[in-house]
Amino acid sequence: MYSDKVMAHFANPHNVGEIPDADGIGKVGNPQCGDVMWLYIKVKNNILTDIKFKTFGCGAAIATSSMITDLAKGKTIEEAKKISRQDVADSLDGLPPTKMHCSNLAADALREAIKDYEAKLAEKARA
Repeated sequence: MYSDKVMAHFANPHNVGEIPDADGIGKVGNPQCGDVMWLYIKVKNNILTDIKFKTFGCGAAIATSSMITDLAKGKTIEEAKKISRQDVADSLDGLPPTKMHCSNLAADALREAIKDYEAKLAEKARA
């Protein structure tokens, strides 16, 4: 059974789409269920100024994608790195145990997007 918050984010997800000139892109997937998630971030002065997602997956995967964008937008890189898998699930008033892997994907996608951003920054610094 899904919470009202999960259903609201599934029915009207926030921040759907791509950022064509994203500063960082994270892509993660779960081979067991087939869910795939892309997260795009835009960063200015160390703050996540924009964040969007595309998700191929179940309703819980879409809801967690939407929630991670709400949780991370406006945060510093350091604050965003601290958003845990449990934070995503708790913000949705919980997920069924069989769908907890979906919140793992959302937090992991954010970390991958930040990792990509930081790698690009390091590359620019070396150039």
